[in-house]
Amino acid sequence: MDKKIETLSTVRIKKTDDLYKLVDTLNRTLKEENLMFGMALDDEDDQTAVFTIYRT
Repeated sequence: MDKKIETLSTVRIKKTDDLYKLVDTLNRTLKEENLMFGMALDDEDDQTAVFTIYRT
């Protein structure tokens, strides 16, 4: 059985040192609600982070 991951929202925000803590907390807290959160650096601007919410 394949699991489908659906992107719900994506936003670009200013990168901060503690942003990963927010993503980690959201993932731990909302895992049972079938939500997953991701963060990556923007390809064009290393001071911008791309924050994405997924439904699993």
